[in-house]
Amino acid sequence: MATTSVLTAITRRLEGKVAMITGGASGIGECTAKLFANHGAKVIIADVQDQLGYSVVDAIGSSNSSYVHCDITDESQIKNAIDQTVSTHGKLDIMLNNAGISGENNPHIINSTKANFERVLSVNVTGVFLGIKHAARVMIPARSGSIISTASINSQVGGIASHAYCSSKHAVLGLTRNAAVELGQFGIRVNCLSPYALATPMATKFFRHGDEELENLTHSLGVLKDVKLKAEDVANAALYLASDEAKYVSGHNLFIDGAFSIVNGSSAMLQNPDS
Repeated sequence: MATTSVLTAITRRLEGKVAMITGGASGIGECTAKLFANHGAKVIIADVQDQLGYSVVDAIGSSNSSYVHCDITDESQIKNAIDQTVSTHGKLDIMLNNAGISGENNPHIINSTKANFERVLSVNVTGVFLGIKHAARVMIPARSGSIISTASINSQVGGIASHAYCSSKHAVLGLTRNAAVELGQFGIRVNCLSPYALATPMATKFFRHGDEELENLTHSLGVLKDVKLKAEDVANAALYLASDEAKYVSGHNLFIDGAFSIVNGSSAMLQNPDS
């Protein structure tokens, strides 16, 4: 009996936890919502894609998941979504700020528009700021919680995405670090995830490639070979940071990039792998 209890605790790493995931209706968010639910969490999916959001709830089951329409750039909407979560479940243990947009695929700053730049930062930075702010508001009285935000390899590396997107992901890292320092006194951990490019609806639209074509392209440019990054890999990283296994991990930017972000592409080691 004791062995069974231990195994259950290991396999259901979020048992009894309540988690909100913004951008949970598709891509990494959808995959993470399903994984969190499988590990015992009550999952609230916050998104603007209503039809997709409700379909994820149908797939998970309404007994341990729900959907709320939430535009993360509107403070009243994210505040209400979190308040509704606490009213229903009594708490919020995990906040995953995953919603984001890529904006225009334009590498040239002189051709980039102010409107697009501000739109990307509004979702990717202001939206994350509001998610952290209102998650902290309800976590501080409980003196516990895990706040995770989806950044990108663009939080460290330049030259591989638009100016707006790269700027926004650098800002997510800055928000993560600052919030981790402030909120640590209340037992709240704040971290972010930085995945390499992978085939999600947002990425395929941005790069104008199908799933398989984009996956093959990113794999060919990556450092770690014979394995391809999937949304499940990012979800597993989020699971670790959300779980009690990461109870002393805060202010960390967890890269899921197969070493891409630490390599100079002109390295002789890459050019001559057999020498």
